[in-house]
Amino acid sequence: MSLARLISPKALLARQQQPNLVIIDCRFALDQPLYGQDSYQVNHIPGAVFLDLEQDLSGPIRPGITGRHPLPDPQQLQAKLRACGLNQDSEVVLYDDGPGAFAAHAWWLLLWLGKSQGVYLLDGGLQAWKAAQLPLSSQIPTSCSGDFQAQANPALTLDMNAIRAQHDQLILLDARALPRFRGEVEPIDPVAGHIPGAHCVPFNENLGADGCFLPPEQLKQRFAPFIEGKNTEHVVAYCGSGVTACHNLFALCLAGYPLIKLYPGSWSEWITQPNNPIATGC
Repeated sequence: MSLARLISPKALLARQQQPNLVIIDCRFALDQPLYGQDSYQVNHIPGAVFLDLEQDLSGPIRPGITGRHPLPDPQQLQAKLRACGLNQDSEVVLYDDGPGAFAAHAWWLLLWLGKSQGVYLLDGGLQAWKAAQLPLSSQIPTSCSGDFQAQANPALTLDMNAIRAQHDQLILLDARALPRFRGEVEPIDPVAGHIPGAHCVPFNENLGADGCFLPPEQLKQRFAPFIEGKNTEHVVAYCGSGVTACHNLFALCLAGYPLIKLYPGSWSEWITQPNNPIATGC
């Protein structure tokens, strides 16, 4: 069974009274750190709890050492997930109000911690929920503490030293937009460009015009030129800070590929080391 599962707004509505369901609002904006929390306070899908990318789903930044969104401490994240009511057998639905990158990042974190069953992304996110004219709420739910047991899996990641050591064998998929990949613009990080040899595979192209994921066969065709017939153990996803790359990981699983590795530090960590090579253009 695929690790990537989608749920439609109407299917979620039908399950809302399910006792073991946990809905998590993952809204965030890089240029407005309080956007997600403020938006959640105004309204959200009824019963949803909120987790913030930087306060809950990332670890502390160490300037000059880490990227912009380091992996969180597994035990601290376990505590936050338990506070959301997460149990071992819970079903989880994740959403944001954009292309789904923040929700996909939360999906990957749950996989990393060992929660591989019963985790869904709301297809089309909050925009699809609103388009279906489904109810919203400003009520903050209370949750009983859950019993989820986290066990982080280091096999799902590759760190910077491994990227450098294995570079010639790796197939690197960069989820950022082409102008950033080429180094033509860089609105976030202090250095522009990409890891040499990487392929530009922008994450937002996993979606159709309606904001929902493309059908699995179309996604398979999209990724096939980069990895079809290759050893997927050598394929690694990265982006600016390890967040939007998870959207590609989700899409790859939807397409029927196995879960490939993530470089969590990504570009924002790579550029902290002046000896790391940098490429621009295509």
